[in-house]
Amino acid sequence: MENTNSLLSLSGKLLLNVKLNVATSIEEQKLRSISLMELHHQLKTDDAKKTFWINSYNAYFQILSNREKLHRKTIFTKKIIVIAQTRFSLDDIEHGILRKYRWKWSFGYLPNPFISLLIRNLAVQKMDYRIHFALNCGAKSCPPIAFYTLEKLDTQLNEAMHSFIVSETAIDMNNKTIATSKLLHWYRGDFGGTPGIKKVLQQVLELQFNTYKLSFNEYSWETHLENYS
Repeated sequence: MENTNSLLSLSGKLLLNVKLNVATSIEEQKLRSISLMELHHQLKTDDAKKTFWINSYNAYFQILSNREKLHRKTIFTKKIIVIAQTRFSLDDIEHGILRKYRWKWSFGYLPNPFISLLIRNLAVQKMDYRIHFALNCGAKSCPPIAFYTLEKLDTQLNEAMHSFIVSETAIDMNNKTIATSKLLHWYRGDFGGTPGIKKVLQQVLELQFNTYKLSFNEYSWETHLENYS
C-alpha cells in the first residue's frame, strides 16, 4: 500500500481536494517544499512517475483554470506549478516528463532538442501512449478525470483507454470506415503511426480494421471543467 505521506498519496489527495472544491494549500505547500532528491527517490519507476504526474497534471489544470484564471495557450506554457522547489508548466509535465520529451508539434515523431537536463532526468524511460486517455485539458473532447494509484495503474489506464475509444469511435462496416478521436491523430507517432492506431483500435474494439479507411473526428475545445469519472 502507498504510504500516506508519499508523493503518490499526496498527488491523489491534491486531486481529491480539487474535486471536492476544498482548500489545497497544505498539499501544494508539501509539494513545493519537498527536495528534488526526494522527488527522484520516490519516483524511481515509470509507474510511480505516471501515477504522480497524471494526478498532478489533472489537479493543477483545474487549479490554474479556476484559481489563476489562465486560459489556452498560456495555461499550458506558464511555469507556475511549483513542485520540489522547481517551476513546471503543464507542457513540461505532459510533453517533457510523461511523453519522454517529445516535441509538442511533431505528432509524436521527434524529440525536443531544447529539453532541460532536469526534465530529461525526471522523464519516464518508456513513453506509454495510454497517458493520452488519462490527461484532461479542460475541453469537452478530453478524457474524464480519474484518480490513479500505483497498485492499480495498469488496469486503470487500460480502462481509461477502453472507455475513451469506445465512446469516441464510430464504425461503418458497409463503407469500411472507422472514425475516432483526433487525439490519436495529433500524437500518432506515440501510437506507432496509422498501423499502430489501428492496432490499438482492434485491441479495444475486438474487430479487424486492416482494410478500413481511418478518419478523425473534430475535437471540441469547448470548456468543460470538473469532468470527473
